[in-house]
Amino acid sequence: MNASEPSDVAVHERRRLLSLAYRMTGTLADAEDIVQETYIRWYRLDDRERNAIRVPAAWLTHVASRIALDLIGSAHARREQSSGQWLPEPVPAGLFAEGTPADPLEHAVRDDEVNTALLLVLESMTPLERVAFVLHDVFAVPFAEVAEIIGRSAPAARQLATAARRRVRAGRTRVVEPGEHEDVVRAFQVAAREGDITALLRTLAPEVEARADGGDVVRVAPNVVRGSDRVARYLLGVLQKQPDIRFEELRTADGLAYGMLAGDTLVGITAFHVEDARITDVWIVMDPRKLTAWMPLEAD
Repeated sequence: MNASEPSDVAVHERRRLLSLAYRMTGTLADAEDIVQETYIRWYRLDDRERNAIRVPAAWLTHVASRIALDLIGSAHARREQSSGQWLPEPVPAGLFAEGTPADPLEHAVRDDEVNTALLLVLESMTPLERVAFVLHDVFAVPFAEVAEIIGRSAPAARQLATAARRRVRAGRTRVVEPGEHEDVVRAFQVAAREGDITALLRTLAPEVEARADGGDVVRVAPNVVRGSDRVARYLLGVLQKQPDIRFEELRTADGLAYGMLAGDTLVGITAFHVEDARITDVWIVMDPRKLTAWMPLEAD
């Protein structure tokens, strides 16, 4: 292995490691921390130690997963102490995808693997279930290797992944055509902007739920708002209190969403889940620490 290879391997694997870590934690900040710590441990190896690693990608995955396992447990403890709802960080559509699919529906299916609904299911799992599921079902890591990573036997790792898979299947919803999602979300936005509660109710499923995450930084509704009438009135009330907020279309892993801007500052992102031509979930993220992926990049 020549002197340039360690750096080349690390750079080549970064997107995959970040994708893995994001699925395990639900935030890009935690995912970046995991990848950075993985790199630190890689670069601390001397040439002899690196040469002894037959498959660097597998080594990097192992280390990143171990770091994630420790972080998930501490993150759960922090979230239990915080007030209000927790939502995963909204990410740009196709952020982790390799290449660009020609079919919009294929792109939507790829993004479905990191959408908010799935990440909320993952959040409900134990750390061991989550790591076992992500490693095996998403990244096709054999159970023997999963077992070594999580410190359990291969049969136990299989059982953990199976339990996690049942939760995912129970919460799985169909991927709608991007056009269907966009039509409903745009109709919602028009009705909300015009303050037309009748039109707004037509876009909402009767059992719709709205969640807001301010991260103990921004004041938002602390509890889930349920039911079309309550959700409609809650959203219209929010808009009436912030009449200067303007909305900009964004493409997230959940499909068409809206960035909420105060002047030129992004203060929130509202994303949606659509089924049967109605919105079933509204997710409002206003924690500024979860908006960094959408901030304009400064020129180099």
